[in-house]
Amino acid sequence: MPELTGPPDAGPYDVTFPESPLRLRSGTARQARLTAEHLDRVAPELDLHLEGPAPSFPGYTVLGARHGVVALHEAGGHRLRYSGWDEAAKAPIELPEDEWEEATEDTVYDLASISKLFTATVTGALMDDGLVDLKSQVVEYLPEFDSTDPQKTPITLGQLLSHTSGMISFIKLYDLPDDEARMAAIYAHPLRREPGSGYEYSDLNLIVLAKILEAVSGKGLDELVAEIVCEPLGLTDTGYNPPDAGRTAATEYQPWTGRGLVRGEVHDENAWGFGGVAGHAGVFATAWDLAVFGQMILNGGRYGNAEILTESTARLVFTNQNAGMGESAARGLGWQLDQRWYMDAMNSPVTVGHTGYTGTSLVLDPLAGTLLVLLTNRVHPTRDWGTASAYRRAASRPFGRAVPVRPRTGTHSWFAGLADESAATLTAALPRGAERVEFALWYDTEVSDPAAFEASVDGETWTPVPVDLRVDDHRWESDGTFSGFSGRQWIDARAELPSGAVAVRWTYTSDPLYQGRGVYVDKVKARGRRTSVIDGFEAVGWEQVRDLTRWMRPRAKRSGPFACRFRRRSARRGGP
Repeated sequence: MPELTGPPDAGPYDVTFPESPLRLRSGTARQARLTAEHLDRVAPELDLHLEGPAPSFPGYTVLGARHGVVALHEAGGHRLRYSGWDEAAKAPIELPEDEWEEATEDTVYDLASISKLFTATVTGALMDDGLVDLKSQVVEYLPEFDSTDPQKTPITLGQLLSHTSGMISFIKLYDLPDDEARMAAIYAHPLRREPGSGYEYSDLNLIVLAKILEAVSGKGLDELVAEIVCEPLGLTDTGYNPPDAGRTAATEYQPWTGRGLVRGEVHDENAWGFGGVAGHAGVFATAWDLAVFGQMILNGGRYGNAEILTESTARLVFTNQNAGMGESAARGLGWQLDQRWYMDAMNSPVTVGHTGYTGTSLVLDPLAGTLLVLLTNRVHPTRDWGTASAYRRAASRPFGRAVPVRPRTGTHSWFAGLADESAATLTAALPRGAERVEFALWYDTEVSDPAAFEASVDGETWTPVPVDLRVDDHRWESDGTFSGFSGRQWIDARAELPSGAVAVRWTYTSDPLYQGRGVYVDKVKARGRRTSVIDGFEAVGWEQVRDLTRWMRPRAKRSGPFACRFRRRSARRGGP
């Protein structure tokens, strides 16, 4: 009997990069190998968040691509609608309607903390050049860093980038007289914990890291981002302190900074104090430019004729630097890893991304070859709107669902849906004498959203049935329930039935938040004295879906630049 191995997993070396870097081009859902029905749901789902007395955001631009083909690029709402915020009334102050400006596909947005990815990319490039080393201590580059606090001496560059330095998340810096005073305040502030002992997301980490990059290069961070990232990639609408405020999305009304309504300059107060250029915030970009940046990472650090990062450094993006510190701490080279709270159905062990306080997000799923950019001005005119990430999931869920799963056989398979806080059942009567059920199973769910295979001897009471699961050289056993990540491929499932069983069913139960790609069942057979194909089902919440389209020709293995090499197996027919 084959050794029990557990289900397939995915790690950084299961991410493959294309031999020739892909360049973004506009195309159709079919050309992108996406299901149009679900791709077309993204913008309407986002439009729902424009409504109500406290909308998630006034305006947005969204872009989705697969294998370099941009099949979704739309905008909605307004990049400018309000002149201020009435704190006493807790209400926005609207401009005259003829002064509202619609959000467009080329609107320039304040990326907020997505700026950290640009700082991280410059860090990676200088690593490749031998100018910095993540294992080196900060004091080797900034001797003054521990001058007032010797507890900071052990902190390394890697700990800054992975947010394990021990520094607290935020201190108020923008009202200090100059940059020297701001940096001195960071250096003097006591640590929250011993360096390397825990995770705390902190703007201070990236502010300090940027100062190191400037020190070793002799150039400002804005120059480094322009020379290393923007110019080679052709990002003409990306950078700090945008020259044309009229193209930008307005953000917050900030009387406490003396700026009134902020537009065309960075929203983050501390970054504003640094003159709009800081390691943690300050970059502005269009959705297309940010997508090019994301595709460069999916390409392994290359785009066109430009090599921004070496392949080994690009792979660090997909490598968890904080293993053992908890799910929320998972970080690659500056990027977040495996964060379902906004990645939702695009999530996997190697999905990477980042969010920004202004309502922005970027998600890359290297196993599917997809990227999703969502840019909003959710803080216009107040940061009290859009504080939850439901609007981010409103885009990533249908976009993740748009990646088709080829049926195991025929043209349709059963799908349990992606509804939150729901229970779906798929029930079938068994032929007389059935002793065993075999079926094809595909599942990718949140761990807390279990699917189950159950049997009944009376059609009313149900008990889980242990299932033997196999795919290539992977084999594992289940008590009848299954959830989590299993390689995004069809699995051969086999279950010995209890004596007297008259019916079987598959269930999927979801909690109030988050989804994966879901659960599919196909090719169901009952075996005993004879073999019977089961094709009569009673479905509640399940539906027969036809993700197979004319361009999806049957093939033995997935191929192409983003085919995933799961550990200890070759890929099988199913879907990335």
